[in-house]
Amino acid sequence: MSDTQKKRLLEEFQSYLEHAGLDQMPNVQPDLNTLLGEMAGLKAEVKAESRHFKSTLDALSDALTAVQADNKALSDELAAHGAHLQQQRSEVLRAVLLDIVDIYDRLTVGFGMLQKYHPVASLFSHSKKQDVDFIATFKEGQTMTLRRFEQLLQRYRVYPIECVGKMLDPHTMSAVEIANNATLDNGVVLEELRKGFLFEDQVLRLAEVKVNKL
Repeated sequence: MSDTQKKRLLEEFQSYLEHAGLDQMPNVQPDLNTLLGEMAGLKAEVKAESRHFKSTLDALSDALTAVQADNKALSDELAAHGAHLQQQRSEVLRAVLLDIVDIYDRLTVGFGMLQKYHPVASLFSHSKKQDVDFIATFKEGQTMTLRRFEQLLQRYRVYPIECVGKMLDPHTMSAVEIANNATLDNGVVLEELRKGFLFEDQVLRLAEVKVNKL
């Protein structure tokens, strides 16, 4: 094909494009009823989706409320169980400490008698040296044992109740004997007959005392 022919074909194609404009395109008019119908359908779908979304949110809210209620019930149950275990532990510990205090009392009484005991000189005038050493060693052993018991009680926060010279306190003391001392006020504790103890600021055992009565 020559250049002249190519040029002529391009001119004819350009002329066709110039004369075949939008007026040659099919004229499509929008259908208002169809448009309104589609909008109504879309609106209905949006409403349905909104109702579904709200229903889902309500279900999630109810589930969350149920989970929170279950968690609270579980927490309350665990707290009550923990408190019950703590109470049982405290009761068992108090019982054990009372037994320890009772043993401590017996050792204290025995040690007091041992301290006050003085053998008759005539009976021991010919005693061997090991007999005298044995008594001294026994006293020393008793002293160490009592100290160990006192340390054990202190470790568990058990402390003796101070009584002598103080006014009778019915919350920590029990008056089992009375005496008369005109030089002291009425109700003053004259003597401690059995030692009392506090455990964690509560009475483990009442002190038994002799009280002055005018």
